[in-house]
Amino acid sequence: MLARLHSVTLEGIDGVLCEVEVDVARRGLEKAIIVGLPDAAVKESIERVRSAIVNCGYRYPTTQSIINLAPADVKKAGPAFDLPIALGLLIGEGVLSGPAVKDYVIVGELALDGRVRPVNGVLSMAMTAEAHGFTRMIVPLENAQEAAVVQGVEVYGVGSLAQAAAFLEERLPLDPTVTDVDALFRVASHYNVDFSDVKGQESVKRALTVAAAGAHNIMMIGPPGAGKTMLAQRLATILPALSLAESLETTRIYSAVGLLKKDQALMAVRPVRTPHHSASGPALIGGGSSPHPGELSLAHYGILFLDEFVEFPRNVLEMIRQPLEDGHVVVSRAKRTMQFPAQFMLVAAMNPCPCGYFGSTLRACKCAPGLIARYLAKVSGPLVDRIDIHIDVPAVDFGKLRSTARQTDSRTLAASVTAARQIQAQRFGDGGSTTNAHMTHRQLERFCQLDPDGEMTLKGAMVELGLSARAHDKICKVARTIADLEGAERISAAHIAEAISYRRLDRKL
Repeated sequence: MLARLHSVTLEGIDGVLCEVEVDVARRGLEKAIIVGLPDAAVKESIERVRSAIVNCGYRYPTTQSIINLAPADVKKAGPAFDLPIALGLLIGEGVLSGPAVKDYVIVGELALDGRVRPVNGVLSMAMTAEAHGFTRMIVPLENAQEAAVVQGVEVYGVGSLAQAAAFLEERLPLDPTVTDVDALFRVASHYNVDFSDVKGQESVKRALTVAAAGAHNIMMIGPPGAGKTMLAQRLATILPALSLAESLETTRIYSAVGLLKKDQALMAVRPVRTPHHSASGPALIGGGSSPHPGELSLAHYGILFLDEFVEFPRNVLEMIRQPLEDGHVVVSRAKRTMQFPAQFMLVAAMNPCPCGYFGSTLRACKCAPGLIARYLAKVSGPLVDRIDIHIDVPAVDFGKLRSTARQTDSRTLAASVTAARQIQAQRFGDGGSTTNAHMTHRQLERFCQLDPDGEMTLKGAMVELGLSARAHDKICKVARTIADLEGAERISAAHIAEAISYRRLDRKL
């Protein structure tokens, strides 16, 4: 008897609708064959399925069974096919009636005792089901809240194979899972850190506010213990709140790689990723034989914080240059090319020299000039050009550390950032998807008009510092953001001067 069911497999973070065909022959020796380009996890599923069926009290087919996963040219990976294969075998054996099963997309991993275990990427699977016109879905109970975020699909969570079979035969009524997206955002969209935790560093907070307002990449340079990590970790608290579309895009990345926390249906705050400087290129960019997202994609719509920036291998740092420009990562393999989203703010931190105290007023630097030059040369000029803001982070003196005065908090800074982002949304007319940092050259010429004093200030800086054309554009974009923070229509010399002061690494060191 032939049974047809529908399921979904993942290619990177995208779902691919699959048809699961199960043919149980009337005669022949007991044998189950899975075809349709399955990986090892799918091939091994037949043993899990056999034990689950028997341990749930059902009859396992004693004749030959062929299981085809279509389309045959797409690699099927992961254990999500366990549940549809088991249900298909029950229908093929005549144990389970199957008319209603064609209306459902079914995913789930089976334990040997028949329990249904959660799988990765359920949000992408639900989005794929909706895109193909399906309105019902059976998923593991632990994934139900996540899948139910997709409003156009009725999601039924099941805890066991027996429960799924009884539901399909209408012997066990189940209510569809409902997820209140607004309630999720209210509960989860808060941070446990705040800029008021940072003593002093008002000039750095100002630079970070400018960076957040225009989505500019930023480099912080200062001695150990100056607070660079604290500042970077709090930058997300002043960024605009995630929209639903941004949250869905970020959530499905985390879901696909299994990093979504238990009982977490949505990412309600912007991600902050802090990979160690020993991370490899594929760990940052993504890759593998079956390409998966890396740290750049996990920081999508959030912050990628690279501490000890110059300690990263130079070839690894060069890999992030193109994604900084394009907002996505392309991973190419012999048989396929995958694209992962990677629109993030880069926040880098480094010491000014190997010992960390060059220019410090607290401790003397012991590094020779040549050693300092070689240390700074680890970061290539083209990569520095792609970082809009370079700011010094001085050591905090004792008086400020012990001060009980109220510090600038995240709410105050966030209000300024939000106002500036609203100006940009009106300027570009796209609802806020374009920021000053991502202006095209034509937009820069149109929206970054300078007054005469500003022109002279910029010209002097270009000549004195020997800036590149890209650095010129970065200064104009940062100056546009500074003007937006002040609500100014035209960019003045003061805005240009502040933007130039944020080009620390362009100065002669």
